[in-house]
Amino acid sequence: MRRTDRLFDIIQILRDGHLHRAQDIAARLEVSVRTIYRDMDTLVASGVPVQGERGVGYMATEAIALPPLTLTPAELEALNLGMAIVAEAADSDLKSAALSLAGKIDAVLPTRVIAEADRWKFAVYPFADAARGFSHMATLRAAIKSRQKLALTYRRIDKTLTQRTVRPLHMEYWGRVWTLTAWCETRNDFRVFRVDLIEEAQALPELFVDEPGKNLADFMARQDKHP
Repeated sequence: MRRTDRLFDIIQILRDGHLHRAQDIAARLEVSVRTIYRDMDTLVASGVPVQGERGVGYMATEAIALPPLTLTPAELEALNLGMAIVAEAADSDLKSAALSLAGKIDAVLPTRVIAEADRWKFAVYPFADAARGFSHMATLRAAIKSRQKLALTYRRIDKTLTQRTVRPLHMEYWGRVWTLTAWCETRNDFRVFRVDLIEEAQALPELFVDEPGKNLADFMARQDKHP
């Protein structure tokens, strides 16, 4: 089972509001107790209302319910772009409404995290930063579809600018944050880039084809081996 799927399953287990032992959840999902501990840390860091401790158990502190509405990634992108624009407006009432709406959306979305080293605080993520990455979406999507290499100027968390040549493989939405999974030719390894931290994205004339060890299936297999 992929880690992202397991996190969603854990949320479904906790939705009943009862206390659940890590051992019971681990047995149900057929993983180790240590894996469940890490998953719980991830969910808490992501803003999911979960409370508990190792050796005692975990429970949802608020009702976790999915709304009777299914949004496509493009629809979520449009919704969040609208909130980003409104939240930056001078009208304090509209800004407050946008922040309130964002909180409600965060409360019902099964937020997922790429790696424990990149625990982003989704619930307090700045709207202006989230909106900044939308300008690159068309370029990234087109490059993924046409299998076209990209030249990226990327600002790391420590503010350092780096230049990368990548093979774009996949985009994913993680609760007001979009990411790009790619094979980085500069680092000769897979990398996951936060789209809002991409300063420039330029499509290169060079195309690429699937190669063993460098495609999306290989990336997903590696993730499954390291839950």
